Amino acid sequence: MTVTIAELMAERVITVTPHQTFEHVKKLMQDHQVSCVPVIGPDNDAVGIVTATDLLADHARGTPVSRFMTPKVFTVPLYGKSSLAARVMRNHHIHHVVVTHEQQVAGILSSFDLLRLVEDHRFVMKPAPSTSKRGGKRKKTEFSESAE
Repeated sequence: MTVTIAELMAERVITVTPHQTFEHVKKLMQDHQVSCVPVIGPDNDAVGIVTATDLLADHARGTPVSRFMTPKVFTVPLYGKSSLAARVMRNHHIHHVVVTHEQQVAGILSSFDLLRLVEDHRFVMKPAPSTSKRGGKRKKTEFSESAE
């Protein structure tokens, strides 16, 4: 079964604009308990991303988002396969990708969302081998090499 990005992503996305301030973004992320927010342009396209790591630096009061956002945004298409998102995250060592539809922000997908796939398909241990029908344990076959 192939799982699409649309099935895993968060559809409700908290976004900010480049002119909003550091204080505003920090409070927004804390209030909504999110670790990243896409920065959108006037056409609802992703022009940057702010992650919790970006908030670790000490910024002057009133610093606009455009000064500390990461301008390189990795995006994946809404109806793409989840394996594509996993590959992008792994190859670029990132934990979030912005999901787009016709170049507009449609959602966000995190590495934790992808972990749900693993969780839903838990490894189940097979039972130990049973005894033979003759009533005893199965014999192990021994091989030996002759020293000729």
